[in-house]
Amino acid sequence: MKWTPELIERVWEQGRALPEANSSVWRQDACGAWMRRDQLGRELSEFGWKIEKTVAGGPDTPENFRPFHCRNRKDLANNKSQCVVTADRSGVGPGEFASPPRNREL
Repeated sequence: MKWTPELIERVWEQGRALPEANSSVWRQDACGAWMRRDQLGRELSEFGWKIEKTVAGGPDTPENFRPFHCRNRKDLANNKSQCVVTADRSGVGPGEFASPPRNREL
């Protein structure tokens, strides 16, 4: 499926925005993995992301899609997120922000 710029933006906005990161550049997926807006479709990037359908058989509307890190996905059969990557907070104290953001494998 070819994504329109409008659909891409609406799906991006459904990612988790955090106050310490510029939400037009950085978001987190349902697994907590960092995604970078300009990395859509970049499977080998640490911050690459993709658009995943979240409702099996649902219409191709923005409400039925979510942004996911390229290595994470939505398991439609079980209605659960399958997480391989999440944010890396090692060495980062409570209330602090890892700058720059980073990810780790689970």
